[in-house]
Amino acid sequence: MAAATGGDSDGDSEELVLTPAQLIHSLEQAWLNEKFAPELLESKPEIIECVVEQLDHMEANLKRVKRGDLKVSVHHMEIERIRYVLSSYLRCRLVKIEKFFPHILEKEKSRAEGEPSILSPEEFAFAKEYMANTEAYLKNVALKHMPPNLQKVSLLKSVPKPNLDSFVFLRVLERQENILVEPETDEQREYAINLEEGSQHLIRYRTVAPLVASGAVQLI
Repeated sequence: MAAATGGDSDGDSEELVLTPAQLIHSLEQAWLNEKFAPELLESKPEIIECVVEQLDHMEANLKRVKRGDLKVSVHHMEIERIRYVLSSYLRCRLVKIEKFFPHILEKEKSRAEGEPSILSPEEFAFAKEYMANTEAYLKNVALKHMPPNLQKVSLLKSVPKPNLDSFVFLRVLERQENILVEPETDEQREYAINLEEGSQHLIRYRTVAPLVASGAVQLI
């Protein structure tokens, strides 16, 4: 069993006990959502920590199995599969941080008290260092050679924002009613749809972003 700890707005923590299968499923859900969402999603450090512990436990168990046992190769492949998903998830997040770092740090700066962070402590340190290095590079290579009135640059204005209006595929995990959909043309009007459990849709990300965050839908 694995325990994932989460905090609420009052600072209290609660422990959610997951089976190994449920833990890996949670990792795969977070991975797919992160892979297909145009923006950086909420950090899942408790899942990452538990998965790493589970991998260590699985490798320790393998050492006690007799050599030549078929279970060794099967479990070894499963360990490699989990490591791949974990690495891909973390790599995907780092790519987004490098791509949208000014906007991510600004969002983190304006985050309300009690609101979950989208960055782990390590990611936050990486984003700050990446921004400082980018600013230093721009200054040393280009800005210091420019006229005084052009030696400042706003990274918030220069770096593109995540495109929240891009379309995503999703599978509905929990039935949702009266989801407002923005019109595609000026002639259309805003309308509401119901999302039935198990159904799949192609829809604008901005419309379903809260549902992705809550776990009501899964990006695919």
